[in-house]
Amino acid sequence: MRTLLALGATLLCLASAPAPAPPAPASPVVPLPALMADTGGGSQLITAVAADTRATTGTVTWWDRRGGRWVRAGSAPARFGAKGLVEGAARRQGTNTTPTGLFDLPYAFGIRPAPPGTEYRYVRATRDSWWCQDNDSRAYNRWVEGLPADCRAAEAEHIVAYRTQYAHALVIGFNYARPVRMRGAGIFLHVNGAGATAGCVSVPADAMRAILAWAEPDRRPHIAVGTRQGATAITRY
Repeated sequence: MRTLLALGATLLCLASAPAPAPPAPASPVVPLPALMADTGGGSQLITAVAADTRATTGTVTWWDRRGGRWVRAGSAPARFGAKGLVEGAARRQGTNTTPTGLFDLPYAFGIRPAPPGTEYRYVRATRDSWWCQDNDSRAYNRWVEGLPADCRAAEAEHIVAYRTQYAHALVIGFNYARPVRMRGAGIFLHVNGAGATAGCVSVPADAMRAILAWAEPDRRPHIAVGTRQGATAITRY
């Protein structure tokens, strides 16, 4: 009898106890572009983010701004320079570092035809296509068809020699509008090679094709390159 009375008392206590409060709703995840100091003023953005400045891998995400909100359009694993990342204004040529900052995307190029849907100006590489990196050349940090007399072949990239990496690519506007000698040349968003890059950002081939089909020049896409801790503070280089 005492056992039954004790059990009844327990059941009565349980019945009268208040129900546990429902869990608080999770805070909405704020997309990275909404946290950034500058996104370039357009309605498309690519973010290339590494864990820290020593990292050689990270994530590239491409975003659309629609209805006043940034929405993720796609993402892919990324590779950076073999020596990590460094602030764009402090970068030196030949250091195998990827410059951080916010950059425009002047045009696209590739050894293979432009992917279907590509709206960007797309330059198809030929046997005579080079990217001049010679600091003494008037063509420094520029695409040239045939090497100028003042651009040494040893200080230039022969585009068709990189059949995998340059199957498709976008020029990153680092040190491009007003080139500073010795700061660096030939920084691109391109297809992955065998490992880390010499300073570019690279992604798998299918992601590169998807980015070219997605990008709309009229929406002024930019690329923001930075680290997880400093990505929100990225400003124009």
